[in-house]
Amino acid sequence: MDIYLKRRRGKILLLIIAILIGVASLLYTNWLTEKMAQEERKKVELWAEATKRLSNIEIESSSPEMESLNSNYLSFLSLVATQNTTIPIIIVEQDGSFNADKNVSYNEGRREEVLTKELKKMKDRIEPIRIDLSESEYHLLYYRESSILRNLRFYPFVQLFVIIIFILVAYFAFSATQRAEQNQVWVGMSKETAHQLGTPISSLMAWIELLKLQDVDQKLINEFEKDTQRLEKITERFSKIGSKPELLPLNVVEVLNSTINYLKTRSSQKVNFETSFNENDFVETPLNAALFSWVIENICKNSLDAMNNDGIIAIALKEKNESIFIDITDNGKGVIKSHFKTIFQPGYSTKKRGWGLGLSLAKRIIENYHNGKIFIKWSEIGKGTTFRIVLNK
Repeated sequence: MDIYLKRRRGKILLLIIAILIGVASLLYTNWLTEKMAQEERKKVELWAEATKRLSNIEIESSSPEMESLNSNYLSFLSLVATQNTTIPIIIVEQDGSFNADKNVSYNEGRREEVLTKELKKMKDRIEPIRIDLSESEYHLLYYRESSILRNLRFYPFVQLFVIIIFILVAYFAFSATQRAEQNQVWVGMSKETAHQLGTPISSLMAWIELLKLQDVDQKLINEFEKDTQRLEKITERFSKIGSKPELLPLNVVEVLNSTINYLKTRSSQKVNFETSFNENDFVETPLNAALFSWVIENICKNSLDAMNNDGIIAIALKEKNESIFIDITDNGKGVIKSHFKTIFQPGYSTKKRGWGLGLSLAKRIIENYHNGKIFIKWSEIGKGTTFRIVLNK
C-alpha cells in the first residue's frame, strides 16, 4: 500500500509541476504580449503623427541654415514614416475610400477586395487612430497586430503542448521500465521458488512411500499425499510464470468445482461457498487449469480476508455470445471506488503481512495469458465486492 501511494504521489507531483510550468508560461507570455501590443500602438501613433506632419510641412528657405534644418526634419519624418515593416496599416479617408496601406499583401487586381476584408478585421479588433489634416479634414488609420506578436500569443500553447507530450512520453517510458523490472522480479522469484520447492517435495514423496510400508493410518497417508500433490501444483504454477503457458480446451465448470472444493477444505466453517451454476454443465474454453485455478484461489482468499473468514462467497457463471462471465461476490468490507484499478497494482495490500502480488498475478494470468479481462464489477463499503472475469470461448 505504501509503495503504491508513493508512486501515485510521484505521478501527481509530476502533473502539478507541469501545470505550474504551463500556467507560469501563459501568464508571462500574456504580460509580454500586452507590453508589445502597447509598444506597437505607440509606433503606429508615431507613424500617424509623422504622416500628418509630412502632409502639412512647408520648407522655409529664408536662410541656408533654416533650409538645412527643415531638410533634416523632413528626412527624419520620412524615416519614421517608412520604418514600419511589420505592422499592417490601412488609412481611410472621410468618405470611406482607401488612401494608403502598408504591409498588406495582395495582387494589384484584388486590392479593393483584400483591403476591404482586412479593414473589417481591423475594425473588430483595435480602435483606429485619427489623423487631423485640418479643422475639417481628417483620415482614419487602422492597424492590427504584427505577425510576430500574433505568433508570440500562440507560443505558450505550443510550449504547454510540448511539455504535455514530454511528460506523457516520460510517464509511459517510466511505466514500461517499471513493468519490465517487475516482470523480471516475478519471473526470477517464481523460477527460484519452483526450484527450491522441488527438493523437499521429492523428499516428502519418498517419506510417504516409506510410511506406506509402516503400520500407519491410511487416512493420514492420504492427507499427506493430498498436501504433497498440492505442493506439486503450486510448484507447477510458479514454474509457468515467465513462459507462455499451454492453453487447452477445458470445461471451466470442472476447474471451478475442483478449486471450490479445495477451498472449502482449507477455509473456516463459518464461510459458505454458494454457486449459481450446475456442476454438470459443460462450458469449454481455452485454459491452463493450474494458472486459472490459482486466479480463483487468489480472488477467494482476498474475499476471505475481507470477510475475516466469516461470510458468504457466491460464484456465478454465465455465457453470452462468445464470452464467459464469472462473478465472485463476497459480503466483506468492500473497496472504495478510487481503488477499483489500483487494487490490481503490485504492492497494493491492506494487510500488514504479504507482498500484495496475489491480485496482480491474477490480472497478469487472465489478461496476458488467457486474453481475458478481470476487474471489480461492484463494491460498496461495508456490503461487499464482486470481481468479474471475462473469458473468450
